[in-house]
Amino acid sequence: MLFAFICRDKPGHLQVRLDNRPDHVAFLNGLNAEGTLKFAGPFLDDDGKPCGSLVVVEAADKDAARAVSAADPYARAGLFATVDIQPWNWVFNNPANA
Repeated sequence: MLFAFICRDKPGHLQVRLDNRPDHVAFLNGLNAEGTLKFAGPFLDDDGKPCGSLVVVEAADKDAARAVSAADPYARAGLFATVDIQPWNWVFNNPANA
């Protein structure tokens, strides 16, 4: 099952994001290599600066998805004000259905 992580950064924490980005990217590359990551990218504020993240992973259940989310270096660094984890159905433009 797919799960979307909708993450919002804490205000004023851009430097935390920048400092932890290399570890975050390495983490996502690892998820991608194992086939867990479906897609990911930052939300942008009105100035075009990152202010959150959208990450979609495949996991057995919501507990497994929570474990993936909690292991993200951004989460471990305390970047996020909120993380909403929702089951998600990829209907349109899903490459698995192409």
